[in-house]
Amino acid sequence: MQIATQFQVVDGQLIGARQIPSPNYNQRPENTEIQLLVIHNISLPPSQFGGGYIEQFFQNQLDWSIHPYFQTIEGMKVSTHLLILRTGEILQFVNFNDRAWHAGRSTYLSKIECNDYSIGIELEGSDDTDFEAIQYQQLVNAVATLQRAYPMIQQHIAGHSDIASGRKTDPGPHFQWQAFRELLVKVKHGL
Repeated sequence: MQIATQFQVVDGQLIGARQIPSPNYNQRPENTEIQLLVIHNISLPPSQFGGGYIEQFFQNQLDWSIHPYFQTIEGMKVSTHLLILRTGEILQFVNFNDRAWHAGRSTYLSKIECNDYSIGIELEGSDDTDFEAIQYQQLVNAVATLQRAYPMIQQHIAGHSDIASGRKTDPGPHFQWQAFRELLVKVKHGL
């Protein structure tokens, strides 16, 4: 597997990401501008990595009988725009022009329903585990590309916990916000 470091957005697709279409999406409201980027974490089962279960979950193909935890999420239909695996590989499940089902009931700067106007990026991880350096690098590369394509998200990056306070905790205490923002500045300025 080769890790892309240069990306481009073309017709709502991140060129350089592996495309794995999810059925869990719909159209954004008419005339909606993308103005927010939301960072999440996910692992299935919790705090376990690999196995392809996240991809299966976002495609409604997860075998609920494989693990007891899966029975607690049985029937849920969720998705994200991008997933960054612990290996650094980036998968795209939903076109950026479409509304992925990643945020649930949410509010950002008093504006409700963040799915309508946001892009969701999941990091394979958990609230109790450090993320991999390659995940930060790939996240920064993807975010810098998205900010060029969707200028409104220049200053609007939030965690799931920020937009669904009290309901969600991700990307969690192990996500290094300051290091992420410093790396993003360096990448955007070619340093």
